Amino acid sequence: MLTLRSIALFVVAALFEIGGAWLVWQCVREHRGWAWAVAGVMALGVYGFVATLQPDAAFGRILAAYGGVFVAGSLLWGLVVDGYRPDRFDVIGALVCLAGVGIIMYVPRGGG
Repeated sequence: MLTLRSIALFVVAALFEIGGAWLVWQCVREHRGWAWAVAGVMALGVYGFVATLQPDAAFGRILAAYGGVFVAGSLLWGLVVDGYRPDRFDVIGALVCLAGVGIIMYVPRGGG
């Protein structure tokens, strides 16, 4: 159950961080107005809080693993929201990153 909670938190964190960054991008690169940037900064702040809810208490481990989620999530966001078509190397790279997330977060560890 803790693994499912952790995965769900990674997904929520990715939505807030990637979504927040996308909103800022829309303000700056697509000239959509400052309200987009303000919403983006707020979403990025929420991401910071969501990350603290992970069951594991090791900051470095959480952020390192989240990096892999961010890579895969960013490509998925681009596909769904911006119509970006990841190529096979994007997909392979994202799968490697997700494998790293699995190793970092979910491989059982001995007493250390």
